Amino acid sequence: MKKTLIALSLAAVAAVALWWFSRDKPVTVHVQTAERGTVEAIVANTRTGTIKACQRSRLSMPIGGVVDQLLVNEGDRVEAGQVLLTLWNKDRTAHHERAKAAAQSAAHAHQQSCLSADQASREYKRIKALHERKLTSQESLEAAETLMQTSRLACEATKDQADMAKAELVLSESQLEQTILRAPFAGVIGEINGEIGEYITPSPPGVATPPAVDLIDSSCLYVTAPIDEIDAARLQQGQPARITLDAFGDRVFTGKLTRIAPYVLEIEKQARTVDVDVHFDALPEDAALLVGYSADVEVILESRDGVLRIPSVAVFDSNHVLRVNNDRLQKHTVRTGLANWHYTEVLEGLAEGDRVVTSLGQQGVEDGALIEAVEDTP
Repeated sequence: MKKTLIALSLAAVAAVALWWFSRDKPVTVHVQTAERGTVEAIVANTRTGTIKACQRSRLSMPIGGVVDQLLVNEGDRVEAGQVLLTLWNKDRTAHHERAKAAAQSAAHAHQQSCLSADQASREYKRIKALHERKLTSQESLEAAETLMQTSRLACEATKDQADMAKAELVLSESQLEQTILRAPFAGVIGEINGEIGEYITPSPPGVATPPAVDLIDSSCLYVTAPIDEIDAARLQQGQPARITLDAFGDRVFTGKLTRIAPYVLEIEKQARTVDVDVHFDALPEDAALLVGYSADVEVILESRDGVLRIPSVAVFDSNHVLRVNNDRLQKHTVRTGLANWHYTEVLEGLAEGDRVVTSLGQQGVEDGALIEAVEDTP
């Protein structure tokens, strides 16, 4: 009897052990709860974008010459019209002064000639009145008339000479201006190529040379980025956008789509893209955005608030999810709406509060699997 009890006890222990080792082992999975919120349809750049300035001029001199004055430094803020540098121009300055004196002299000669013409006209009128009273000869009248006419022509001739002198003055002034580099707009000096005493050579056609001064207007910035040609047809100017910069981590800046390139960019061994420009709504006061920063954009095509949504990583095969049913997984078919890589709108198949698996790639995560759920926060 005792042996029988021992045998039964051993059999029970073996059965329990067999059940223990053969039972389903729960799989630890990550889940999130279906909730209501905002879902957006967005388009993002395929390659990194770049911050650019609305105005940026790589200024060069129209003529070659030796740098005589360098009036700014890199990083300086300048106003429109401010002189940045000058070339040696003493010869052109002297020519300009001579042209100025010549113009003034021609103006005086014209004034003198016209005064003489006025005097000759008055003299002719006086002699004509005397001639009508038979108090002077016909010869005197004709001589006075000839003098009046020649004086008028002399006045007109000196006016032409004064106009020519003014034109020479304008020409000399423009030639002198070619030696002076001015800021076409207010901005920041980005780069200077040249020092006092160095010779600056203008860029010949088709040959790129470093600019004398790189001027940047940092008060207006935008991001230019490539969008896949497949998504380009859904873009419209004025659509809202979000901008993120590697230099500022997860900080998001708002903007608007302002330009869509009218052509598709073809680059060998790369997907075809369309360049777009996104302007910042407002530049941040607490962050210095630099031209050339790498940037990413998300153009918002459509947005819906207060809809039922789940993480997009929970959806597989386009319209299926694994829902948590007590301690097991259950495959569900859902009808989806708007979606992006963060959230997907659920139109049918789930209710608010349902939990779905987000760790789909994990081994053992399948329909009917026994699980231990780890709740993730959105």
